[in-house]
Amino acid sequence: MNGAPGRNVILKVEGVSKSFGSVVALNNICFELYENEIVGIVGDNGAGKSTLIKIISGNFPADGGEIYFYGKRIHFRSPSDARKMGIETVYQDLSICNNLDSVSNIFIGREIYQNILGFEVLNQNKMVKRTVEVLNKVGIHIPSVFEKMEYLSGGQRQAVALGRFVAWGKKLILLDEPTAALGVRETRKVLDLIKDTGKKNVSIILITHNLQQMFEIVDRIIVLRHGEIVGIREKKETTPDEIVGLITGAVFLSQPNESR
Repeated sequence: MNGAPGRNVILKVEGVSKSFGSVVALNNICFELYENEIVGIVGDNGAGKSTLIKIISGNFPADGGEIYFYGKRIHFRSPSDARKMGIETVYQDLSICNNLDSVSNIFIGREIYQNILGFEVLNQNKMVKRTVEVLNKVGIHIPSVFEKMEYLSGGQRQAVALGRFVAWGKKLILLDEPTAALGVRETRKVLDLIKDTGKKNVSIILITHNLQQMFEIVDRIIVLRHGEIVGIREKKETTPDEIVGLITGAVFLSQPNESR
């Protein structure tokens, strides 16, 4: 794998594998992510994209291989371990609490408290103010931050999930189909937000089926097929046709982890 002179590696994945029973989800996954870089991961359904994200974010362990974050070998026992190190994830299934409002969902596990007469109580005003700021930055209108998630539209719930990476994504952001539930206008705002975030000392891994969106915002592309990396490409050195060929198997590499 070719290096990037002058750029620091923040995430290194070495030989990561994962099986579910007799089904091999990932096999010997190896790649590096550099600082201030947006990398797209693509592949057909079942290629292993979401499994890879869930391993990096601490949802479940790999069967083999190692992951290094800023040079330190990591083994997260839970997503909260990853969040403590500055890794924020937005999943395709959103992972939100439908019986809570937007404020509670964005601050869940990170509540702000204040001391009043010796007692620690929630600083609701500060949390509400920050939630409004975050959702305004996402750019998707929500009628009220006090409305329970179950009464919001799919796009509005997605906005709250995306608000987490705006509020808490400090070093690495993992996005699994972040525009799946959004309309054209909302998608445009989110793509601009991702590009803007990627310029602020935050690296991003983006999973998407939309090649047009991916080519607009990423720096490099990793292609998975049947749980293996079949190509790593600099965006400026490839085309959508080549990426489709790698996804479908029409383009075959003798060295699966080749990067150029």
